[in-house]
Amino acid sequence: MTDDGRWDRRSLLRGAAVVAGAAAAAPLLGGTAAAQTGESDADALFKAGEFEKAGRAYEEILRKDPANVHAARRRGNVALLSNQFPDAERYFKTALDLAPGDKETNQLLGDCYMRQDKFALSVPCWKAAGSDVRATWIGAVSGTPYQVSGDVARLPWQQMDPTPLVEGSVNGGPSKRFMFYTGAPWLGLSADVAKEAGLTAVASQKIDYLDGTAWQYFGVLESFRLGGIELRNLPVEWSETDQQDPGGPHDGLIGTWIFYHLLTTFDYAGRSLILRRRTPEASRKVRADALRAGAAPLPLWLANEHGVHTRGSIAGSGPRVAGLSVGGVSEQAAVMSEETAKRLGVRIDYDRPLETFAHSHPTVVYPCYPKEIRLGNAVAKRIYCNANPTSGPSRSGFDTVGAFFHPFFKPYNITLDFTGMNVYIARGKAA
Repeated sequence: MTDDGRWDRRSLLRGAAVVAGAAAAAPLLGGTAAAQTGESDADALFKAGEFEKAGRAYEEILRKDPANVHAARRRGNVALLSNQFPDAERYFKTALDLAPGDKETNQLLGDCYMRQDKFALSVPCWKAAGSDVRATWIGAVSGTPYQVSGDVARLPWQQMDPTPLVEGSVNGGPSKRFMFYTGAPWLGLSADVAKEAGLTAVASQKIDYLDGTAWQYFGVLESFRLGGIELRNLPVEWSETDQQDPGGPHDGLIGTWIFYHLLTTFDYAGRSLILRRRTPEASRKVRADALRAGAAPLPLWLANEHGVHTRGSIAGSGPRVAGLSVGGVSEQAAVMSEETAKRLGVRIDYDRPLETFAHSHPTVVYPCYPKEIRLGNAVAKRIYCNANPTSGPSRSGFDTVGAFFHPFFKPYNITLDFTGMNVYIARGKAA
């Protein structure tokens, strides 16, 4: 996040940009790069989502050129994608020893520390990355963040469309209705709920939002309860804007920072959100249940602090990195770039353009109808999707075949296991 708001304009404000066609999937890289040792070859492997091969290629570069900042940073990023924190820290620190002021490395190391709840260590990284608002906000969280009590919560959905809603309590107050979305980072509240909870802003900023602007305020929340699970001492955001929220009436948004502290199952078929304390035992049970249901583990990668990814396929593309946009507001099952749709022979309906928003900014997308989209054994055929002609370069540095959205998941339950770094998608209700 930068003080001019660029980071935040590319994130989501209480999920309001999560309208149909909001994702901007990067163009699909044609062909699979061969594992070689040159920097361009290592970058091609990373761009293609061949992360293990890319990691080995960057290691080979560093053996020959220990002062290569780019290779050290990228090798750390490969580790961070899979939450391999010791390796990530080691390579990021190597890169910073070579270039202490490198903003990208500092931002990645700050994220690495935050995922481990080492907030105090992350603050100097955010400052060095030019993220003074983030540094002030995270620095205001004293003691241990995200303290979890309780073992299991099963939250019935109050509705399915246009977005699933669950009930939660802020600072012990009455139940509020929250949407959730893996394309958003933090826990966000409405301004009314923040006022009711007695929150005080430690930092604020003005950002561009939809057709106008918005103010974001950042503070620290004492307690957030979701059924039998309570989280204490966590960062929270609230906002004020005169723009109408496409997500409809709700009191806030639960983002990925909450979900990666728990073992989370989005039980679409059972219309419930299941949260468990993250333990190796719980992870093993989820894996066993998924295998019995015929759901083989898929890889889980976390990019740009909150972006959930796995491997998926669109129109016979074969396994490629794909975004998982679970929850939110969406009419389309997947979004791909126009370039990817054309390359894969997907029919695009240019006669029916859809005016929508992507990353909080107006854009136009087109309906498209791939013969099949797939995540492991989960499949949808000739389902309504969108092609985005305005897709820009990926912030993550790697290409995706597209992003899968709310409608795709309806027959299934989806578990994100940030302990084993696996995704499980099984048909029917969760066990």
